[in-house]
Amino acid sequence: MSNLAAADTRAISFVRARLQAQPLADYPGNMPETLAEAYAIQSRAISLWPDILAGWKVGRINPPWDKTYGMDRLAGPIFSSQISHAQGAPVDCYVFEGGFGAVESEIIITMGHDAPAEKLDWTLEEAFEIAGPLHLGAEIASSCYAGINDHGPLVTISDFGNNNGLVVGQEIPGWKSASPADWKMRTLIDGREAGRADASSIPGGPIESLRQLLEISAARGLPLRKGMFISTGAVTGVHAATPGQGASIEADGMETIHLRLLPSRPMATLPTSQPVKR
Repeated sequence: MSNLAAADTRAISFVRARLQAQPLADYPGNMPETLAEAYAIQSRAISLWPDILAGWKVGRINPPWDKTYGMDRLAGPIFSSQISHAQGAPVDCYVFEGGFGAVESEIIITMGHDAPAEKLDWTLEEAFEIAGPLHLGAEIASSCYAGINDHGPLVTISDFGNNNGLVVGQEIPGWKSASPADWKMRTLIDGREAGRADASSIPGGPIESLRQLLEISAARGLPLRKGMFISTGAVTGVHAATPGQGASIEADGMETIHLRLLPSRPMATLPTSQPVKR
């Protein structure tokens, strides 16, 4: 996998487009055909990105793809500068103009312990024990490639898992004795309800997302670390959003998260195919 990733110009194209905030009219090369190839592109992009890996998003692999790949979750990186904390005022979030953008209501798990690097298989009970605090949150899904969701999960995986930000809200009290069905959430775009559901809409619940991520990341040689934020899946659905719009994430008994969507801005230029910073 590492040899493929080291030579993959598709990752360089995705990194350059994101750093320059430029849309991609087409997928930059041949679309990946296997999970290994898709994650190899992503791993190469992670090595090129000029920021510290601070968390992961977990997304769904929907039918019929889940049968094809033998799992129903996918993973994408979240970097330190992309993580914000809601403190009442609207949080500025960024989506790529000319690309894809969406807001997702999330349950966010903070890793309570390092995952042992040598441990490749995890039970739900073991994932439960390694989890730290849970928070209400929001994922900003965005890609420079507008068609990222039109070609199956491998394309989504290859471009950073379609993530461009994470907003961490209020800690959920007493989560270890609660049920995912207790966490009723609502997403609003420009004040209009876009979706409502409780966290049981995530198959197996948020801890199942963590369990699968523990196995995915371990197999890639990227074991989860204490303090990482894990976004566990879109509770109310994936709600399209564009720059200039506002969004809110509500949950019973919790402080509302307010988001202000802005166009992504150029960050830097990728001068060579060599890693900028790990």
